[in-house]
Amino acid sequence: MTIGTKEQLINEDIREKEIRVIGTDGEQLGIMSSADALKKAIEADLDLVMISPTANPPVCRIMDYGKYRFEQTKREKEARKNQKTADVKEIKMSLNIDTNDFNIKVKNAIKFLQNGDKVKVTVRFRRMRELTHVNLGEDLMKRFCDAVADYGGSDKPSKLEGRNYAVVLSPKK
Repeated sequence: MTIGTKEQLINEDIREKEIRVIGTDGEQLGIMSSADALKKAIEADLDLVMISPTANPPVCRIMDYGKYRFEQTKREKEARKNQKTADVKEIKMSLNIDTNDFNIKVKNAIKFLQNGDKVKVTVRFRRMRELTHVNLGEDLMKRFCDAVADYGGSDKPSKLEGRNYAVVLSPKK
C-alpha cells in the first residue's frame, strides 16, 4: 500500500498470511488466513476490506465496499460544505493618512472582522526618509488596533517587513 493514499486494500489485494476478521454486524470472527476470510466474504456476496493494516495481525472487515465508499464521500462532501474558510483581507495605509480616510479604513476592517475574515493591516513607508520615523508607523498601527479592539485583535505583535509595518488581526469569537 502506498503511503498517503486513502484507498484500502480489498479482496484479492490483501496478501497477508493471517488477518483478524470482523463480520458485517461488527462481531469478531477471529484470526484466519486471508484466503478463508475472502471465501467468507464471497459467500456473503460482500467484499473483504483491510481496515487497519498497521495492527498485528492486520484487521479486515466484511462489508459492501461500494456502499461504504459512497457514504464516506457523502460525509466528506458534507464536512466541506459546513467548513468556513477565513479569507485574509488587506488594508493599506501610509504615514500621512487623513482622519476621515483612517476612519473609513477602520470601518472596513470592522466589517471584515464581523464577517469572520482576518485583516492584514499594513502601514507603508513610501520613501526611505519615512523609515527613519518608524515610531510614527507604530503609533498609527497602535491607534488602528485600539479602534478595532472590540471586534478583533492580533495574535502576534506588529513587525517591520522591508518598507511595510504589518500586523494580522483575527476576529473575536
